[in-house]
Amino acid sequence: MPFQRRVINIFAVYRAVFMVIGVFFVLMLGYDAHAGARSKPSFFNTTEQMSTTLTAFTKWNGALARYSKERAQSKSGACGSDKLNKCNFGKWMTFLQGLKDKDLVSQIRAVNNYMNRAPYITDPVNWGKKDFWATPGEFMTKFGDCEDYAIAKYISLRLLGYKDMDLRVVAVKDLNLKIGHAILVVYYKGTPYVLDNQIKQVVPASKIRHYLPIFSINSKAWWKHQPR
Repeated sequence: MPFQRRVINIFAVYRAVFMVIGVFFVLMLGYDAHAGARSKPSFFNTTEQMSTTLTAFTKWNGALARYSKERAQSKSGACGSDKLNKCNFGKWMTFLQGLKDKDLVSQIRAVNNYMNRAPYITDPVNWGKKDFWATPGEFMTKFGDCEDYAIAKYISLRLLGYKDMDLRVVAVKDLNLKIGHAILVVYYKGTPYVLDNQIKQVVPASKIRHYLPIFSINSKAWWKHQPR
């Protein structure tokens, strides 16, 4: 798949508006979970508060649940299917198996490069919806937008043995473009690194100045972020 640069169009603007609205709705629902919680320093010059109450994150939970079903059905189905099937699942597993003996830094870089080859396609064009969080199977058959890259990278690294608490899908505001965006943050030796479909290299979070995180999440918990 040739790499295609992200194009900001009217669908991306619509997506950004609805993403921001959804983020504030989620934070309002989850605010009570942070009552009395202590803020800790976090990436992108923010503080964070953790909660293990994930019920408000329906798109994230839905993507993880659909992935569990996909994995169970991965050895069946036609190669042209729009679900995770034996063809694209096998290629994905072969790629990950080839990384098993690599060092952690090489694994992180390889996963980022592998997923970033996919074309960027907005949710209204791809799914006819304002905002849709895709599974790896859906992403590998229809491609997707920023959070879909992040989810595919997250699950890839989980399959390679990374601990859940070292990985986070992060919803950010791009302060340069004034739109919503999503990335994956990986903690390596205590340092957060960014895997981003808009940045070719894996870089420390400290090198990036134009992202303001709103929330970050994995399958165990979520974090509310606020500027320091």
